[in-house]
Amino acid sequence: MSWLKKPSTPGGVVYFLVLAMMLAGIVLVGLGTWRTGVVVMGSSFALAFIARAVLPDDLAGMLRIRRRFVDLITMAVCCGGLVALAFVIPTRS
Repeated sequence: MSWLKKPSTPGGVVYFLVLAMMLAGIVLVGLGTWRTGVVVMGSSFALAFIARAVLPDDLAGMLRIRRRFVDLITMAVCCGGLVALAFVIPTRS
């Protein structure tokens, strides 16, 4: 498996953790616990936000897409939107 390489930056490690959390959230949504799954996906954006805010640009790895400010705003909106979605939609009675 020479094509499978370890992430070279701490941001790369966090990126794969975020992907794993996102996949877990999608699985939870597919299993029917959509509210929990959406919160897990929102939490993955929160983790990415914290890592991008703390890590310098040269260590951010794949978390660095644009300028830091744009990345942070985008991740904050995604996190807040998903978590708000999970709590705002009423449950069926």
